[in-house]
Amino acid sequence: MPELFVTNFNRNITGVGSTIANLVPVQAGQYDLRLVGYPLEGCPDPITVSEARELSQKGAEGRPFAIWHVRRNTEMRSAIWARDVLRLPIRILFTSAAQHRHSALPRWLISRMDAVIATTEKAAKLVPHVRQVVPHGVVTDRFTPAPDRAAAWHALGYGGTMGIATIGRVRPEKGTDAFVAAMIELLPRLPGAVALIVGKATRQHAGFEAALKTQVAQAGLSDRIIFTGLVDNDRLLQIMKAASLVMQLPKGEGFGIVPQEGMASGTPFVATDAGAYAELAANSGAGQIVTPPQAAEAAHAILSDPERLDTMSRAARVAAETRYSIQTEAAGIAAVYEKIWAEGS
Repeated sequence: MPELFVTNFNRNITGVGSTIANLVPVQAGQYDLRLVGYPLEGCPDPITVSEARELSQKGAEGRPFAIWHVRRNTEMRSAIWARDVLRLPIRILFTSAAQHRHSALPRWLISRMDAVIATTEKAAKLVPHVRQVVPHGVVTDRFTPAPDRAAAWHALGYGGTMGIATIGRVRPEKGTDAFVAAMIELLPRLPGAVALIVGKATRQHAGFEAALKTQVAQAGLSDRIIFTGLVDNDRLLQIMKAASLVMQLPKGEGFGIVPQEGMASGTPFVATDAGAYAELAANSGAGQIVTPPQAAEAAHAILSDPERLDTMSRAARVAAETRYSIQTEAAGIAAVYEKIWAEGS
């Protein structure tokens, strides 16, 4: 019988879903695992919640109980029902990435967890039952440095000799307007640089995107600040390999995987103090934390100094491989699983 159930109750591809999709293929080689809910690319076919309950009732072979690893409110509720109402022999582990105090309902749900993993030290201070801080990991054999970054950038067809990219939904919370302002200030000082805004605006933020495009046009930079829209995974990989700098300027973030994907690609980052960005910068030497008005100057200082850029690029890849790989995340989570099972033996 399965010993581990990993839940994914959101049909859309989100940041949470992406981190699960990265992790589950590694965990599936370590445990008898079932994905519960909606499918994820590269993961085993999922089972339903009803099937998970039925399998959990039979017990986990060689274990005192099965673990349900949950990450969302709906998943916590379902697991609590299975454990406390249906009396199934399970324990519940929740991963918390939030950088703010939860509202009343999630606070109560988290209080009912058997154990919690926090993705950052800051997140760990905001929830109870934290067993370990385990940062998200990046798939370092998927995101890799380009052998020739200049050639890789040229092959993308955006023009110029180097690229600066921001990745994510086009909306105020993600700081897309701050990125545009920084690029309008920076690009006249770096004649070969081209900026990419990689992501789409929902219907709700279509007006916001249109206003940014007008601002770019008025600055005469429509050919150098490019809104790519949503790109597929292969194209994103190529952008990460080819860009010289990633810039993320959100107002808030849960964890924020983009700088890690850049780091694995040998691409340093400039970012606001959101999510895990400050911890990533401090632990890697691959990033600089700024306020939005400081972003252009910070980027200029890095990109105009080839030696510094090369040093940060090398540090980025080393940190991704040694501290922030998906294998490192899986090992940290596995240590928590084993503690939970040992306590029930």
